[in-house]
Amino acid sequence: MGLFSKKKKKVVVVGIDGVPYTFIKKHIAAGDLPNFKALLEKGDFRRMNSVMPCISSVAWSSYMTGCNPAKHNIFGFIDRKPNPFDMFIPTSMNMKAPTLWQILSENKLRVVVINVPVTYPPKEVNGVLIGDFLATDLRKAVYPQSVFEKLDSIGYRIDVDAWAGRKDKDKFLEDINYTIDKRIEAAYWLFESQKWDFFQLHIMCTDRINHFLWEEYEADDPKYGPQFLAFYKKIDSFLGDMEKKVGENSEFIVLSDHGFCSVKKEVFTNYWLEKEGYLKFNKEKPSNLKDVSPETRVYSLIPGRFFVNLKGREQFGSIEPGAEYEKVRDELKEKLPTMTDPETGDKIIRKVYRREEIYSGPYFEQAADIIADPQDGYDLKANLNQEQLALKGSLEGMHTYDDASLYIRSRQIKSNSLWVADLMPTILSLFEVNVPEHVDGKVVV
Repeated sequence: MGLFSKKKKKVVVVGIDGVPYTFIKKHIAAGDLPNFKALLEKGDFRRMNSVMPCISSVAWSSYMTGCNPAKHNIFGFIDRKPNPFDMFIPTSMNMKAPTLWQILSENKLRVVVINVPVTYPPKEVNGVLIGDFLATDLRKAVYPQSVFEKLDSIGYRIDVDAWAGRKDKDKFLEDINYTIDKRIEAAYWLFESQKWDFFQLHIMCTDRINHFLWEEYEADDPKYGPQFLAFYKKIDSFLGDMEKKVGENSEFIVLSDHGFCSVKKEVFTNYWLEKEGYLKFNKEKPSNLKDVSPETRVYSLIPGRFFVNLKGREQFGSIEPGAEYEKVRDELKEKLPTMTDPETGDKIIRKVYRREEIYSGPYFEQAADIIADPQDGYDLKANLNQEQLALKGSLEGMHTYDDASLYIRSRQIKSNSLWVADLMPTILSLFEVNVPEHVDGKVVV
């Protein structure tokens, strides 16, 4: 089948957030995902790398722009302004690279985009865009406003109640099943009622259930294990139904942005920095990082991002640019891999990167100076006022870098080294739209 088949005018993408490639393969083999098994007979399915740090907001930003974070400016779920120091949650307003749907819109192609991270507040597109889980009000999450009333009447949910996952698993399961049912109902309505060339549905619920029920799944818990798999069977059934609705003359793509594994422990990197003498506070019980002392040399943000307290950049900078800055980074690169679990002695950090090793672009200076990639099972946190390096928290699952997945129907994937940024140029190529020169990803079909 030719790359530019004239019969294939439409592209449908389903994002299944945080579903590991290995999980899908395992449960296809076990007979739990018959529709996904049928899909594999019609297309190519590959393991894929995420992006560093391995956070949904960063990964989907790289997906939609085809760029590394230093080109799109989304580096984490939480970020900071160094001077005057402040912390904030990045949104679509912080996105600095053109997105897939913006480029398609500019090329007079109509789009429907539902719930993809970092799309709130919604920007104008040629079609429909429903923003992500950061929206507190559905009306504010919808473009254009003309689709709001129908979505509201359906009972569309922006996101599941994550707090229920920490406190009441039964309530959480009830809520997540309701949320996905309404998401699917809304998707079918938009699929059938709107004119579109590109259609993308994002399923965030898979990430949520993995965070809060992964241990029960792995332990074959008699109560929650079957309910976990029942949820995935519902997703599998939806994929089968959607693939039939798409028809043979359109492209059909399913992908996840990262993998998942069980959390052994949460690890508090600012606690480690304090004990190593890098981080000092003006208060005995600091409320946030605004309370750092000018004596501070390094502070951290989630997950595993370390910022040198650099003069001329940070509000109360203490480290001179040049040799002193590089000395601090060299120390971190040497010391962080020696961090161990106090109970087991297991290494916590897999690899440490200087920012220039993984980022390049106009927003490079916004990146952390050092980025740590943890061993599977050690979830790097930046909480303050901790009394120990590591403990078992309420989250059961955490993200992994190298176990994302990509399925493309009726095509062969021509790369053995995939990452999430490859999708944007690949999708543009399916529409015969020129790929911008700044894009890092590559066409893989």
